[in-house]
Amino acid sequence: MQTHKLDIHQQLLDEAAKAEAGSASLRSPNAELDVSVFDTIAMLEKDWRALERDNLTSLHQGYDWCRSWIEAHRRPLVILRGVCGSETAFILPIEIERSHGVRIAKFIGADHSNINTGLFTKRFLKGAVDPYRFAESLRHPLRGKADLLLLQNIPLEWRGRKSLLGLLPLVQNQNHAYQLPLLENFEATLKQLNSKSRRKKFRVQSKRLESIGGFDYVAGGTAGEQHALLDQFFAQKAERFKALGLPDVFADPKTRTFLHGLIDIRHGDDFGLEMHAIRLKGENEGHIAALSGISRKGDHVICQFSSINESIAKDASPGEFLFWQMISRLHGKGVALFDFGLGDQVYKRSWAPIETDHHDVVLPLSLSGKIAGLAHWAITRSKAHIKARPGLYKFAQRARSKIGV
Repeated sequence: MQTHKLDIHQQLLDEAAKAEAGSASLRSPNAELDVSVFDTIAMLEKDWRALERDNLTSLHQGYDWCRSWIEAHRRPLVILRGVCGSETAFILPIEIERSHGVRIAKFIGADHSNINTGLFTKRFLKGAVDPYRFAESLRHPLRGKADLLLLQNIPLEWRGRKSLLGLLPLVQNQNHAYQLPLLENFEATLKQLNSKSRRKKFRVQSKRLESIGGFDYVAGGTAGEQHALLDQFFAQKAERFKALGLPDVFADPKTRTFLHGLIDIRHGDDFGLEMHAIRLKGENEGHIAALSGISRKGDHVICQFSSINESIAKDASPGEFLFWQMISRLHGKGVALFDFGLGDQVYKRSWAPIETDHHDVVLPLSLSGKIAGLAHWAITRSKAHIKARPGLYKFAQRARSKIGV
């Protein structure tokens, strides 16, 4: 776990001053790097698919993942491609989202991604890159198209590889991510945790589920079954958000269309979204006690979301029981890391020995972008301050529930 500290106020001002002083006539801020903007993805498909084969590239920057989001949301695109000589060095899949009149350039589908890396060649990652020139190479083609480049949820180091995006102005995100390495077998994996306590909890959960008629563990299935499970997840989550007095982040029809589209993405062992569930038997025949959607790219599996039925078998902790089933099943299938994604939850900490800091790139492109960037910094640091203090965080959660935001 690595923390990158900097004074974001000063860095934002320094970057802005350099931009205003330096390069109005600069055709390419880096003589060896030419960065272009694309408003469609089709022309980039060949290079994009070549870059995404890198095992350490986030599945959220995959071509099919981004295409599913684009087809559902239809936001303006400003995809950046960097070329060194005749080789594509990187692709940053970016779209424009307007907020309070400010044009914000963000990773495609940023609100529903757990980790973002961009797509870079290993050769470019290993090269010497000047931070200022790199920032200018991104700022220059975006001027007039966006006010702020805001690239969120970036680990500065991911599985031993440092991110070039860490050279840009940053603020540490208030959310961390949690991972569980999958070792040679399930027993070895459990030894990273308190395996005795974990097994005891599993036995208790099993007995409670058997006492009400038993269960089936549903893993995958036909496309129709998968889409039906996703719809049940939406229904379960809507009830949960309503009970908490919170807005439903899955209520947007476009977001639902996007997630349904991910179910249809399959490439060998990789998949955009696969639904898993605990389905009850006996007197509760057919009822779904817990649901989870996972994605896979290479040896990395991410849990995108999960939910439980609050009215049935709650005392059996069906959500945690489902994680046991999923994680044990993935052994022997080439998976090295199970990722619980962003957000601090007790169950994640109980399963995951690795905690990963994430950061946001905050690069202003205009005066309004400078103001929006400073606002993002202030809000993000305030949230981090609150989350680091359990008592204050609980108070903030109660207050949020009461006002419904």
